[in-house]
Amino acid sequence: MPLKWRKKVILAKTETVYGTDPVPTGAANAIMISDVTINPLEGDNASRGLVRDTLGSEPTIPVGTHVSCEFSVEIAGAGAAGTAPAYGPLLRACAMAETITALTDVQYDPVSSGEESATLYFNNDGNLHPLLGARGNVTIELAANQIPHFKFRFIGLWSDPVAAALPTPDFTAFTTPIPVNNANTPTFTVHGYSGVMANVKFDLGNVVKHRDLVNSESVNFGDREAKGSTSFEAPALGTKNFFTIAKAATLDAVQVVHGLTAGNIVQFDAPKVQIQSPKYSESDGISMLDMSLNVTPNTGDDELKITVK
Repeated sequence: MPLKWRKKVILAKTETVYGTDPVPTGAANAIMISDVTINPLEGDNASRGLVRDTLGSEPTIPVGTHVSCEFSVEIAGAGAAGTAPAYGPLLRACAMAETITALTDVQYDPVSSGEESATLYFNNDGNLHPLLGARGNVTIELAANQIPHFKFRFIGLWSDPVAAALPTPDFTAFTTPIPVNNANTPTFTVHGYSGVMANVKFDLGNVVKHRDLVNSESVNFGDREAKGSTSFEAPALGTKNFFTIAKAATLDAVQVVHGLTAGNIVQFDAPKVQIQSPKYSESDGISMLDMSLNVTPNTGDDELKITVK
């Protein structure tokens, strides 16, 4: 019988020891995802360059083999304030530290050392592809009248795929998301201005590389350059002149709050954002202002905070 592509389950669990499988289960570690792709065997092919007496291709040898996987997760709260969301292990594996304040909130902040990792299981109808030592990057996308999403890309160490029964996932820890709109998204401010927002995007900008050297194989964070973009209704220049702000390379805050009810609120704070290349566009006959965002640190490791509350 052919495998059914629709039948897929992803599990994710934070590793205690890097690259050591903590054995995630469907009951405790299932991730509710969409838009998934996997590259089960990435790397290069080393040519031997042998000389012979005829023309033609020659066999190559796979080197630097690893696995990569991309998918989306809905942005929503954890169901109760002060409870870590079920997607928390994914943010932690994207070089973000998790800080839990009981009954209040859970905060995720970028780190420059001591980054964690996760083991991911990708199971397609009984074909299991493990990603050990997985680390990655996250992009945050909120667009009006759409469900907001985290978009993840992970790289993991190669492990031989195996036949394994498709696990039964338990998604009860995931909260039903709400769309981005006037009723559900109470706050969008850029440099102190409350714009009529069509979309906003943040990219944590982790530079993630697989390294396979003598005495060491790992997936590492080499750098981080957060960025973003947004589009909102263009204000009158007498109200807010984003062109002079961009020309002056001014740094100021961007904040987005999505959700109204405790247990299903997610807040994004970027304290020092530089506006770049503002330009006009049109939507439904309304003048819009589109701009890139250079998301910079304030004192360090604080350029983008995610608060689930």
